[in-house]
Amino acid sequence: MSVEGAQDPTGIAITGVTHRYGPVRALDDVTLDLPGGTTIGLVGPDGVGKSTLLGLIAGVRRLQSGRLAVLGADMAVRRAREAFLPRVAFMPQGLGRNLYPTLSVWENIDFFARLFGMDAQARDARIQRLLDATGLAPFPDRAAGHLSGGMKQKVSLCCALVHDPDLLILDEPTTGVDPLSRQQFWTLVDQLRAERPSMTVIVSTAYMEEAERFSWLVAMDEGRVLISDRTPNVLARTGTGSVEAAYISLLPEGKRQQASGFVIPPYVDPGGPPAIEAEHLTRRFGSFTAVSDVSFTISRGEIFGFLGSNGCGKSTTMKMLTGLLDVTSGTAELFGEQITAGDMKTRMRIGYMSQAFSLYEELTVRQNLMLQARLYRIPPAQAVSRVEESLDSFELRGCADVSPASLPLGIRQRLQLAAACINNPEILILDEPTSGVDPAARDMFWRHLIRLSRQDHVTIFVSTHFMNEAARCDRISLMHRGHVLAVGTPAELVKKRSAPDLETAFIAYLQDAEAVTDAQETATAAAKPAPSARARWWHAAVRKWSALAGQWGGAWLPRAWAFARREAVELLRDRLRLMFALVGPLILLVVAASSISFDVEGVGFTVSDHDRTTISHELIDSFRGSPYFHELPPVADADTLDRTIRNGHAQMALDIPAGFARDLEAGRRPEIGVIIDGAVPFLAANVRAYATGVLMGYAGTLGREMPGTAGLPITVEPRFSYNQEFRSIYAMTPGVIMLALILIPTMLTALGVVREKEVGSIVNLYASPASVGQYLMGKQAPYAALATISYVMLVIVAVVVMGVPLKGSLLALTVGGVLFVLSATGLGLLISTFVSSQVAAIFGTSIICLIPSVNFSGLLYPASTLTGISRMVGLGFPAAWYQLISLGCFTKGLGTGSFGTMYLALGGFAAIYMVAARLLLKKQEA
Repeated sequence: MSVEGAQDPTGIAITGVTHRYGPVRALDDVTLDLPGGTTIGLVGPDGVGKSTLLGLIAGVRRLQSGRLAVLGADMAVRRAREAFLPRVAFMPQGLGRNLYPTLSVWENIDFFARLFGMDAQARDARIQRLLDATGLAPFPDRAAGHLSGGMKQKVSLCCALVHDPDLLILDEPTTGVDPLSRQQFWTLVDQLRAERPSMTVIVSTAYMEEAERFSWLVAMDEGRVLISDRTPNVLARTGTGSVEAAYISLLPEGKRQQASGFVIPPYVDPGGPPAIEAEHLTRRFGSFTAVSDVSFTISRGEIFGFLGSNGCGKSTTMKMLTGLLDVTSGTAELFGEQITAGDMKTRMRIGYMSQAFSLYEELTVRQNLMLQARLYRIPPAQAVSRVEESLDSFELRGCADVSPASLPLGIRQRLQLAAACINNPEILILDEPTSGVDPAARDMFWRHLIRLSRQDHVTIFVSTHFMNEAARCDRISLMHRGHVLAVGTPAELVKKRSAPDLETAFIAYLQDAEAVTDAQETATAAAKPAPSARARWWHAAVRKWSALAGQWGGAWLPRAWAFARREAVELLRDRLRLMFALVGPLILLVVAASSISFDVEGVGFTVSDHDRTTISHELIDSFRGSPYFHELPPVADADTLDRTIRNGHAQMALDIPAGFARDLEAGRRPEIGVIIDGAVPFLAANVRAYATGVLMGYAGTLGREMPGTAGLPITVEPRFSYNQEFRSIYAMTPGVIMLALILIPTMLTALGVVREKEVGSIVNLYASPASVGQYLMGKQAPYAALATISYVMLVIVAVVVMGVPLKGSLLALTVGGVLFVLSATGLGLLISTFVSSQVAAIFGTSIICLIPSVNFSGLLYPASTLTGISRMVGLGFPAAWYQLISLGCFTKGLGTGSFGTMYLALGGFAAIYMVAARLLLKKQEA
C-alpha cells in the first residue's frame, strides 16, 4: 500500500524502503503493511535491519528512499513528521540508553513529561500512576545509574508512556534483562495496553520465545522481510510449532543447514582436581561490590554455564578467572594454581572470548588468526599449520582472506572462537558468545563447543542469556546482583523448584532473592531520617520556581527550560566537571599569568675589561646599579667570553676594548662589544633594549661631565604609556582571562552535546516534539551561567589575590565578559555538530580555540601589528575582540563608551554560532 493510498490512520505503510550506511545496505527494498491497534513483533538476529526500520518508523532516522506513512503521517514531509512526534513513544535499544544516570527515577520521567508539554499537576499525577503500576514507587529518588537492568527498562518504559502515546516502539527492550524482570516488563505492557486497546505496540526482540506473545509477526534477515502475517498464520504457513522453528525454516538453504539437529553426549567426569575452583570470590570497584562471595567448581572437560542479567557480575567473574582483574578477596584457582594478575604461564593455557568483537577489522580472517598465534608465542612453522587447521575446524576456509568487517555476525563469532582456541587451551572462557546471533548460527556455534568439550576435553565456561543454551550445559550457575543463587544441572534446578522449565525455575530463584532485597531496602528506607523542615521548604520552593519558569514563553520556552534544567542538575551532580569548569580557569590564570613573564630582571652579565681604567669601571658600575642586570665573575679573553655565553652561564657580556678611556678623552667614538645570547629572540630583544638604555644613560652622564667627549648632549629616558611599572603580570592577566573564557566553556559545551551522541541519549531529542533550537538553547544556558560565574571568580582573583589593578569600568568589562561567554558556548555548540566523539571534541576545541587566541588575538603582541591573513583570522574570532575590552579595562582605564564596536562583534559571533549550530544539527540520524 502506498503512502497516498494509506487508508488506516492507525496503521503503518512501508513501500520500497532502502537504507544504507555507506556501502552496507541495512534495508533492502522493504515493503510492509502493518495494522494499527495491535502488538507487532519484529524478530531476527543483530544486524538484519530491525533497529534501522524502527528508527525510520519512529522518525528518528532520515528516510533515504521509498515511502513511509505512520498513523497517516508521511514521514518524508517535515511538517507531517513533526506533527506526528507527539503521538509516538520510542524506547531505543540498550539498558536505560535513553536515561540520564545522575538523575533520579522521578527526575528522568519528569524530564520526558516536560518535553511533551505536560503541566506540573498533570506531570505529578501521571508520574505517580506510572511508578505505582511498575512497582517503582518506593524508589523515586534513586539515581538511574544505581538501578538494576530490569528497573532501568521499567523507568525507560515509564518515560516512553508518560504522555499517553498512540504508537509505542520498543527496540529490544528485554535484551540483557533477567527472566523475572522480563516477565514483569511484559505484564506491565499488557496492563497498560489493556487500558488503551487502540495503542499500537511494535517490539523488536532477539528472544524467539518472546515473539510468540505478539499478535503480528515480522521476520527479517539481511535487510529483507522474510514474512509478515498474524503469528498463528506464520506458524501455519511454515508448518512449525514455535517461532524459532518458523524463523529457521524461512532462512536461505545455506543458513538452514547450520541448524541441523545435534546430540550432546553425556558428560563423564574424568576425575582428578577441578579445572576451575573459586572460593568466596569478591570484587569491588570503589564502594560498589560487583561480585560478592561467589564459590563454585568446574571439572575438566565440563561445559559450565553462567546465567544472569547484564550487570550481575558474570563478566567481572570471568575476568578475575583469566587474571585480567585483581581479586579483592577470596581465591580463584586454575589447575590447582592460584591466579594472579599478569601470570602469563597460566594465561597461556586459557582461551578467552570477550563479549564484544575484539579482533582487528583491518586484518583478514587468516591474518587475525596468525596474529593470535604469534601473541601466544607459537613457533612460526607450527603457527601456520595451526591457522590452517582452525580454518577447516571452524569452517572459515571460504572467508580466510576476507576482512571481518564484511562478515555476518555468526561468522565473526566463529572467528573469535577460532582465535580463542588457536593455542589449544585447556580452559575456554566465553562471555556471551552468541548474543545477537540468529538461531541457526547459534546451533552451529554450539556444535563446535560440544566437539571441543567431548572430543578435545576442553573445559568450557560460558555465559549466556538464552535458556535453551543454558539447558545444553552440563551444569549452570544462576547469578543475580553479584551473588550466586544456585548451582547444579539444569534438570536438578528445575526439579528443586518443581518448575515446568528452566526459565520458570530461574524466576522462582529470582523472586526469593528479590524478596530479601526488597525487605532490606524497605528497612533502609524506613530507617532513613525524614528531611528537615528547612529542606522540605527549599525543595518545595525549587519545584514551585521550576514550575513557574517552565510556564514562561508559551509553548517554546518550557521545552528549552526542560533541557536547561536537566543539564544543570547533571552538572551540579558531576563534581569533576563542576571543578574543571570553576577551578580549571583559576589554575590557568594563576599559573599562566604568573609564569609567563617578559620582565627583564636579574639578567646575568659578564665583563671582559681590557682597559681597566676608572672610566671603564664607571661604565661597568652603570650596569651594576641597574635592577635589570646581575654581574657575574669577569672573563679574561674572547674565547672564555664566547664559551660563557654559549654554555648559558650568562645572557649578556660586555667587551671593553683597550684604550677605551683614551679614545673618549680624545673625542673619538670607541666601540664597545655587547654580546647577547640570542637563543630566545624575544628575551634577547628585551635585553638589547635595556642594555641600550643603560649605555645611553651612561653616555649622557659622561657628556655632561666631560664636554669634550663624544657623549650624547641629551638624557634619554624611556617612558611606557599606561603600564608605567611595565610589569608583565599586568599585561598578561587580561589576556589569560580571555584565554580561560574561550577554552574551557567552549570545551565543556561541546562535550555536553557530544556525550549525548556517544551514549545515545540524544535520541530523546529526535523522538520528541522539541526543536533543535530549544535543545541548543537549553544546553547552552547552564554552561553560559557557569562560565559567567567563572568570569566573576577570575576577576576577583586577578584583582584581590594577584594585585592586578582594574583601572577601567567593571560594568564595561562584565558586559563584554557576558557577550564573550555567549560566543564561547555558542562556538562549543557549533563544534559539537561536526564531531561525534568526546576525544575529537576535546582535540578539536583545543586547536580551534588556542591557535587564534594565542597567536592572533593580541595576547603576545598587539593585534594592530597583524597584516594580511593573520589579521583576518584575528578579526574573525571573538578572542581578539574581547582581548581589546579586557586589556582596555584593566590597563587603560576605559569604559563602556569605548567598546561599542567590540560589543557588536561579540554579539554577532554569539548569534552566528548559534544559527550555524541550529542549521548543522539535524533532528534525524542518517
